[in-house]
Amino acid sequence: MKMLLALGLVLITTGCVTSTVDEMVFNEPLAGIGDSTVVILGRRHASDYETEPDFIECVGDHISRRDNSITVINEIDFINSLYPWFEPRTAPLHPEDITRLLEQDPVAQRMLELKTEYMVWVDGVTVQSDSAGSMTCGIGPGGAGCFGFGTWSNDSNYEAVIWDFTDQAEVGRVNTTATGQSYMPAVVVPIPIIAPVQGTACDGIGDQLLEFLSSEY
Repeated sequence: MKMLLALGLVLITTGCVTSTVDEMVFNEPLAGIGDSTVVILGRRHASDYETEPDFIECVGDHISRRDNSITVINEIDFINSLYPWFEPRTAPLHPEDITRLLEQDPVAQRMLELKTEYMVWVDGVTVQSDSAGSMTCGIGPGGAGCFGFGTWSNDSNYEAVIWDFTDQAEVGRVNTTATGQSYMPAVVVPIPIIAPVQGTACDGIGDQLLEFLSSEY
């Protein structure tokens, strides 16, 4: 048991994740965003998946934690305050839709109140694949226990597109991918060794957005 636990700690510490980040910025602010705000929203208009709300929250927390001068509006609060214009079936898909949105007086007024200058649309998902191995658990005279070994892959692919509501245009784009292998050895007690794939992707996008939004980077 001690040997297996030690192995698990080593693998978690060294990590089993590979990632890449690609950035393309068209018009980078020179001194941060001042007292303006930014909102990070997940794309959920696809029929086969939705960008996970916890990933959107992770990116927002990453930015706020690294630079507390940046005000990140909570995704759910933003969507609720602008209902129904940012529901999956009505949300703008292209920067050209900003003009149409701002023609709606309630939208223009609310955006002015929120001081929202930048909107970041995040599109993507983390999926699990390539599961292998087996595990058996049971209860016997000596107590309950499990025996076996399992492994699986996790793959993250996310793209963040930055819209400038002042210029009514797309001003930047960031793409990140991460892949990792997780393990579950079990001798009496299963020990999950989870590759932090989604967290790595979150950090990658968060760091790139900070370079764009923050005056400190």
